[in-house]
Amino acid sequence: MYRFIIVLILGALFTSCNSDVDAGEFVVGSDNLAITNKVILIDTATVEVSTINFDSLATSSQSRILLGNYDDPIFGKVKSDSYFQLSSSSFALQTTSSDLEGANYVFDSIRMVLIPDKYYYSDTTKTQSISIHRLLQKVKPNTDDDSFYNNSILSYDTNSLATATFSSMPLRQDSIFVKLDAAFGDDLFQKLKKREITTEDQFVEYFNGLVIRSVSGTSSCVMGFKTTSLMQLYYSKKVTDAQTSILKEFTITDASKQFNRITLDRTGTVLKDLPGTTERLSSNLTENKSFIQSGTGLACRIDFPNIKQLKYITEKGAIVDAKLIIRPVNNTYSSVYPLADSLNVYLADDLNRLKGTLNSASGYPIYAVLNKDNDEFDENIGYSIPLGTFMQSEMIKQSDSRSSLILTIPNISKAVDRLVLGNQKNTGNKVQLKIYYISY
Repeated sequence: MYRFIIVLILGALFTSCNSDVDAGEFVVGSDNLAITNKVILIDTATVEVSTINFDSLATSSQSRILLGNYDDPIFGKVKSDSYFQLSSSSFALQTTSSDLEGANYVFDSIRMVLIPDKYYYSDTTKTQSISIHRLLQKVKPNTDDDSFYNNSILSYDTNSLATATFSSMPLRQDSIFVKLDAAFGDDLFQKLKKREITTEDQFVEYFNGLVIRSVSGTSSCVMGFKTTSLMQLYYSKKVTDAQTSILKEFTITDASKQFNRITLDRTGTVLKDLPGTTERLSSNLTENKSFIQSGTGLACRIDFPNIKQLKYITEKGAIVDAKLIIRPVNNTYSSVYPLADSLNVYLADDLNRLKGTLNSASGYPIYAVLNKDNDEFDENIGYSIPLGTFMQSEMIKQSDSRSSLILTIPNISKAVDRLVLGNQKNTGNKVQLKIYYISY
């Protein structure tokens, strides 16, 4: 009779299933090691899965120049350009006691040196092209928090200082050297030689900085470069017919004045109608899928609309354990689009405002960890999230408010990795929630 009553209650609250509940025995807690309690396994609770969009992610102070583009068959066209201000430890040319003004120095060349940091995403077998432009605005944020974002932009000279096409070899390539416009280099050299620039303020007044743009006409990849990448100015002193080159370097000395503009053109995709930042796009409207992408602000939102109703199962009871398994959709990941090893899990309110990380009872952050056990049909591939403490807290909450979970890929502000997850209706890749409820 007890089991029958439980089935009736759950039938009104949760989606139908062949076996709504399982009664069994469960031992809970160190204080109850000698007490055997009845436990109900609930595996039919409704899980709502949707996609949200953070319209701005801080991409300054991330210590990575992110460059490139690729055409994603699911997400759309992804592109990243990088903006930065340069400086130098000294603005004086190398001099000797007999040559204080450097009158005999002449300009040789100027180049940009890009140093890969081993990060890449998408197809590295394709070449990619970049163009380098002089900024027309100072690298100074217009907001109160002194940050630049993935949608920030500064004006630049449409005439490029250089263009380059190179093979994407992020794991094998030491550096990429791009020769810059000689007229620009000579003009900068003359300002230094004539002592018209002797301080950083004077340098920034003359030269705001650079933007490196991805201009590849075909899909390639996005690569990461170190912020130790630099601009090198070569000049020499003529002594008879011999020349000895002297090097002056300009580096990114302020990480807050380097940022990446990361864009996603969703035209023609299921994400084309993605709503504003305070709303969500139900996975029921996107082929029973939810989407995550670093850099562009896409995240997966998970809601448990009926969690409060569990407290009516018995007069006295508690959730002692719960686990959510959310699965990547088959044929959406590969060596070109690899799965992340883990996902960050945040708590959020109704307007998608983050309230902090999901934490365990002991206060440590909880991650969604990928099960990598392969099988013939990839049925075991999924991200597991322990939710016992969260579910119990949500069930007994006195207010009507509910917390949601937000899933993102780590390094959300300095990468473009992506992931497609299934909802409860997705054939073969269903999200699964198991709740263990104990009556006492």
